[in-house]
Amino acid sequence: MLSTGFRNSFLSSVLAGLMVMIFPLTSFAQDQDKKDSSEQGSAEGTKADPMKRSLTEKQKKANAKSLRQELSKTFRKWLDEDVRWIITDEERSAFMQLSNDEERDQFIEAFWGRRDPTPDTEENEFKEEHYARIAYANEHFAAGIPGWKSDRGRIYIVFGKADEIESHPSGGSYNRPMEEGGGETSTYPFEQWRYRYLEGIGQEVIIEFVDTCMCGDYHMTMDRSEKDALKYTPNAGLTLYEQMGMANKTSRFQGGGLEQLGTGPFNNDLQTKQFDRLEQFAKLSRAPAVKFKDLEEVVTHKINVNLMPFDVRADFVKVTSDTVLVPVTIQIKNRDVTFQNKDGVERGTVNIFGRVTTLSGRIAQTFEDTVQVDVPAELLPRTAENSSVYWKALPLKPGLYRFDIVVKDVNGDRKGSWSRGVTVPEFSEDRLSNSTLIVADQMEPVAAKNVGTGNFVIGTTKVRPRVPPSDGKPVSFKRNQKLNFWMQVYNLGVDEKTHKASATIEYDVTDANNKAVIHTVESTDTMGNVGEQVTLQKTLSAANLQPGLYKIQIKVNDNVSKQTVDPTATFAVE
Repeated sequence: MLSTGFRNSFLSSVLAGLMVMIFPLTSFAQDQDKKDSSEQGSAEGTKADPMKRSLTEKQKKANAKSLRQELSKTFRKWLDEDVRWIITDEERSAFMQLSNDEERDQFIEAFWGRRDPTPDTEENEFKEEHYARIAYANEHFAAGIPGWKSDRGRIYIVFGKADEIESHPSGGSYNRPMEEGGGETSTYPFEQWRYRYLEGIGQEVIIEFVDTCMCGDYHMTMDRSEKDALKYTPNAGLTLYEQMGMANKTSRFQGGGLEQLGTGPFNNDLQTKQFDRLEQFAKLSRAPAVKFKDLEEVVTHKINVNLMPFDVRADFVKVTSDTVLVPVTIQIKNRDVTFQNKDGVERGTVNIFGRVTTLSGRIAQTFEDTVQVDVPAELLPRTAENSSVYWKALPLKPGLYRFDIVVKDVNGDRKGSWSRGVTVPEFSEDRLSNSTLIVADQMEPVAAKNVGTGNFVIGTTKVRPRVPPSDGKPVSFKRNQKLNFWMQVYNLGVDEKTHKASATIEYDVTDANNKAVIHTVESTDTMGNVGEQVTLQKTLSAANLQPGLYKIQIKVNDNVSKQTVDPTATFAVE
């Protein structure tokens, strides 16, 4: 809460500014009235063009009232409720200037289209997520007003679920952190929402909500002392310095500023940081910037850019119940990279930048790296069809994300972009499930010191996926290569008597005519002490297969839970 001196000074400045604006506007209005009267007098006796006739103030007010009534019937709810927290000032102004319902319908369609992370599909995931958040806010944050109107509801609708929430629903005893002055006090109910990163706002954003009325109406505050229920009680809820006699509690209310935390060992610069808190508060109160361009701009961009082709693959591996490892593999053909000769060695250089965003536009992960390929000059023609592969493993929570990846050929000054909506699956604890079935050109165990680290390493194994081309064709292998298949299975049932899992795994490879080529069966009984999770690895020689298209299916039958998973993948042998 603002101090009285600060508030009075602020209001005086605002009133002075308003007076400066009012006088010229009043003078302009009087002059305009005289001009309108003169024009009306000169037009008497002549027939004025109704399309060019100037409107009187009364007519303008009538038109504005008519517009408000019209909007209240059909579009007011959409403007003031549905998109209240996400529509920008420019969009609101443009909407208010529309003259008919057809234009307003077109505006609303374009409004959602600009925010669609996957404009090439029928679904608009942003719109669906937005209304789901409104429903969640109404269910969880209502307090005498609809949940979407509350401060917590607004933040949730705009930015989504916080990464961490510290909740004190009953208030009570509270040990202040040192940056708040230290010492013990009692508080009103409050919550602190922590976001690791909010684009346009910053990293480690902490938003505090306080229920000072003890009625469930939590409001966002800039003053961390507002939750202190003993702030105005003499000699109670003292800070560390106040307990030691190094500060006086009354000094909290004499310095002005935004916060009344009291002096502490780590908060001597509170006054210098108040503008940072003001800035953060202002940014949190604004509508988020529109993240995604509309479809026309995206298409135009792709046509005009000298595209650098590359292929991308995303896999999903369970880490915990709420965290999924998403290895992203980027594959670039050597023929699409410009090489420069230096001392008899041809070097190609590619810069890679990736960004993963949520539907609300919040950045979840970013990565950037440089990939260099060195080839002896005499061997370059023979390696043109070889590929360079880049790999990045991203820990993400289950949900829908937008992946944007840009690749630049440094020597050739060419760029290519790849954007997709990617759904990270949820691996529930009560259902048999599996990771992605990865078809790999390399699969080998790693040394104990390298477990879980390094490129293409998942757990104890190095698995380099073969990336399918963007034209929809399957991954292909030469007949002199090995085909490797890797997959994890989760939540196998455990027998109550043996305390072991019991499952059979069937590997079936069929050709383009659906004719069985390979069929093998194995059991967890022969795999040693298998628990709820098992890693499956199988290697085949392409030399045993005739050129053509094939499909592999790995079927896992859980004998305990009686559940089955049977993922498939396609590949070709040349």
